[in-house]
Amino acid sequence: MSRLSKQYKAKVLAVASGKGGVGKTNLAANLSIHLARMGKQVMLVDADMSLGNLDVILDIHSKYNLAHVVSGRKSMEEVVHFGPEGIEIVCAASGMEAMANLSRFHQARLLRELSALQLRSDALIVDTAAGIGRSVVSFCLAADHVLVVTTPDATAMTDAYGMIKVLVRNDYRGQINLVVNMADTPSQGKKIYLQMARVSRQFLNANLYYAGAVLHDAHVVSSVRARKPVVLAYPKSAAALSIGRLATRIGNVPSNQTEGKPLFKKVVNWFS
Repeated sequence: MSRLSKQYKAKVLAVASGKGGVGKTNLAANLSIHLARMGKQVMLVDADMSLGNLDVILDIHSKYNLAHVVSGRKSMEEVVHFGPEGIEIVCAASGMEAMANLSRFHQARLLRELSALQLRSDALIVDTAAGIGRSVVSFCLAADHVLVVTTPDATAMTDAYGMIKVLVRNDYRGQINLVVNMADTPSQGKKIYLQMARVSRQFLNANLYYAGAVLHDAHVVSSVRARKPVVLAYPKSAAALSIGRLATRIGNVPSNQTEGKPLFKKVVNWFS
């Protein structure tokens, strides 16, 4: 193995959704905490450039964020915060329209800085923005695995399938995983997965993998209001236990990233 392959060791997982309101960011935060409990060195990045809210979910007071990196005022190292269980977190700006429309120069600067994070972690979790915008798709295409989040809601399922279709049509080489959030029962989650997997095979000739279901749980709402992740606030709740099982599956999946390429090298062809 080359020196470069050893350096860029982090498995990159992009957490995405076809639409907002499916609990994607909350899931990314809690999943990161569980992976850290499994002994992983986790870096969590809020890639919703202009409407980031990981700081709210994790109750982090971020004086500096990705906007300061893009402007050149801070390095990536200087905007990293430490969170629960030792996870490292990079927050995005909120309510900054300019961050949603970065020039190619500023995009390149940001991606080079993000690549450096692969040197210091086992798992790099990228919480993308909702939808199928170009920057979202770019991060997904660069990831080893994409975790597509849906709920049992018909519109969420339709939009999740739209995300899968975009990835397949852009010749995504990694593994696409589906997680059904806010499921009433485990069997409901599995049923939704089987339905979407069948459609993906039939119309896209693509394999869709099952990450699991996270059960609908009122404790999640309470934890968000308290700004404390549900796996910490209510560790024995149905949602927390579901996320624990999800983390075990994700954490044990080997990386497809065998070339040791930095994230920048893999994203730059699409990010524009």
